[in-house]
Amino acid sequence: MLALWIGIAAALAAPQEAAVESAVHERLLVAAESSDQVFELSFDGEDLVIEHVLEVGYQATEIEGPHGLTVAPDGRHWYLSMAHGKPNGLLYKYETGTNRLVGEAELGLFPATMQISPDTGFLYCVNFDLHGDMTPSSVSVVDVEGMVEIDQIVTGSMPHGSRLSPDGSRHFSCAMMSDELIEVDAVTMEVARRLLLTDGTELPTGGAGHAMETGEGGEEVAPARAAVSKPTWVQPHPTRRVAYVALNGAHQVVEVDLDTWTIARRFPTGRAPYNLDVTADGERLVITYKGAQSVGVIDLASGEEVARIPTSRRIPHGVVLTPDSSFAFITCEDKGATPGSVDAIDLRSLKRVSSVDVGLQAGGIALFPRSARPYFER
Repeated sequence: MLALWIGIAAALAAPQEAAVESAVHERLLVAAESSDQVFELSFDGEDLVIEHVLEVGYQATEIEGPHGLTVAPDGRHWYLSMAHGKPNGLLYKYETGTNRLVGEAELGLFPATMQISPDTGFLYCVNFDLHGDMTPSSVSVVDVEGMVEIDQIVTGSMPHGSRLSPDGSRHFSCAMMSDELIEVDAVTMEVARRLLLTDGTELPTGGAGHAMETGEGGEEVAPARAAVSKPTWVQPHPTRRVAYVALNGAHQVVEVDLDTWTIARRFPTGRAPYNLDVTADGERLVITYKGAQSVGVIDLASGEEVARIPTSRRIPHGVVLTPDSSFAFITCEDKGATPGSVDAIDLRSLKRVSSVDVGLQAGGIALFPRSARPYFER
């Protein structure tokens, strides 16, 4: 009889446990740059919900500017770049499940977006450098086990959009004020190639007739020039040997052939494309239009924009996509004391299905692996 009751109890409990497990589809982190907060959100397929708010930084009287977010591939830790320092910014390491600060490292001027390589295990963070003259800045390389910066690779002026190839062997970033796409060998930590994005011509890295100049440390850097296209983000395709670059100043996205290192296609976009991501199935490109209060969805086979979806706030910023290519999550800034927001967009219906207000100037955004359990589920 006892065994029978145990069996019945287990049968009754199983559907409930399955329901609890499926109630939350995704878990997100969002940085509010002008309120020094990180928001943890859940999404059940219909509604975005704020589960926890973490106050970050160490200067009570200063806005320190939490900017970039990334989660370790194993989901055990997450990382936050703090843009404003004295003068250098910081990288913070938090333990997933407790949100306990477990490490920090000083980086360069205005550290921004970042990603961890599955190949080297190192974190690569661009130092955006908003200070003074538009001189070449760098990518910081960090050993996240010991939280030690092991190198700063000089790239271009105002580097942004730090992203790695799917295998983690190559690092890509945009030099916003020198109109370049820059490829770094993630193993040797040296600049491998540069591509001028203004008209599709290649900017050589050496040899006869090259257009490079020598920096203070003897490294080759792009010559000073007025930015035209102002690239702000790069995203490699998950399966094809191409990468996509948002040209904020030209209202275009370019497709770069990584084998020939040339621009293969140009797509017209809404005003001021800023961040972008490619769906895991490789079929669509999702772009935030910072100057058009909307998100664009481009079919990569045809190159046509299939939808332009209005956002809940005036200045769309970051974008992450679910691993099943079903949803996009968008951070939106606004102006003055108006709070930022996060939007959930259904990529099947091509409609915004949920929005939630967060802190001021919502920017950085990251998605937890589905196996990771963040703070609010502990």
